[in-house]
Amino acid sequence: MRQVYGDVGEFFHAVRVFFDELAAVGWGALAIALGFHFVRLLLRTIAYRNILRASYPEERVRWAPVAGAYIAGVGVNSIVPGRAGDLVKLYLVRHRYPATTYTTLASTLVAETALDFVIATAFFLWALTLGVVPSIHTPSFDWGWLFEHSEAAATIIAALTVLVIWLAWKASRSEDLRDRFGRGFTILRDRRRYSREVASWQLASWVCRIASLWFFLRAFHVRATVHNALLAQVVDSLSTLLPFSPGGAGTKQGFLVAILHGQASTARLLAFSIGQYAAVTIFNVVIGALVIFAMLRMKSSPNVEGASIRRRSRALPGGRLATTRTKELRPQPPARETSSPSLRLQGGGSRGNQGFPRALKRTLRRALLARRPCPRW
Repeated sequence: MRQVYGDVGEFFHAVRVFFDELAAVGWGALAIALGFHFVRLLLRTIAYRNILRASYPEERVRWAPVAGAYIAGVGVNSIVPGRAGDLVKLYLVRHRYPATTYTTLASTLVAETALDFVIATAFFLWALTLGVVPSIHTPSFDWGWLFEHSEAAATIIAALTVLVIWLAWKASRSEDLRDRFGRGFTILRDRRRYSREVASWQLASWVCRIASLWFFLRAFHVRATVHNALLAQVVDSLSTLLPFSPGGAGTKQGFLVAILHGQASTARLLAFSIGQYAAVTIFNVVIGALVIFAMLRMKSSPNVEGASIRRRSRALPGGRLATTRTKELRPQPPARETSSPSLRLQGGGSRGNQGFPRALKRTLRRALLARRPCPRW
């Protein structure tokens, strides 16, 4: 019984120490970290917009709708597993630009992550050479489930393999499908353009990502070095490799404590891993919700010009509506001058002609247009 009480006491002591470490966060460094995180997202939206521009050169792809769709997808990915945010991103882009196709948009996602895959693999190999990466067979990690349930893992891998083979077979038989799928990789065929419009922006986003992790380490009082920030980035890449949980929750926390062991106390490392995940998730969800709300509001708002016309309209007898909108002034042909004094009316204007009968005025008008002499009366 004493042992039970002792274990319970140690547990609550650990919880209290953890919340003390979590409450001691540096808010200034945390704000800077979130700022770098937001700049990273904006840089990636520019790169993705350039990929879409290369895939659809006949379309005028604007940055704002693409950025809204991208940020909305990031917000959904933070709380929904299975990369569901990518589907939201593709839907919003497809809805904004109906000329696009889902096949081409899906291939643009692959083109976008090509450089990320190379950089993340290089960082992972660097971490392996240091010997700091823990075993993936550890049951505490989410994706260790695949190694514990070999039959289920084999079934999933076989299903994915069959799906890839079926897609390749369909693409080989359908020239249109092959063209649509290859259209998303148009930017990769032009190396200079890819380096200038995609790779440069993505490399800048990686710099902002490392800077964001450095300030996160400083905010939670873990030793802030470029080395530790790169190790934290390796954890981010590994935790999202298999999207079993939203944002790699669970896997990320376990890996951070294991990789950064010795850089701070266990309670402080847990506070850093959970606090960073919570801050980034809340930030992504908030900006994603704001973007989705703004896009839906723009979609459902009526035509501003039509609404202003309706507001300025007034009712006339018979149910007709007359508006005060200024009509377009069409260019009028120059007035024909005549030197015949007999065609000049006294008063010159419409008021001077009020005494003439209507038939006489029509006769004068026709005579002027036909340039024939005025009949005698």
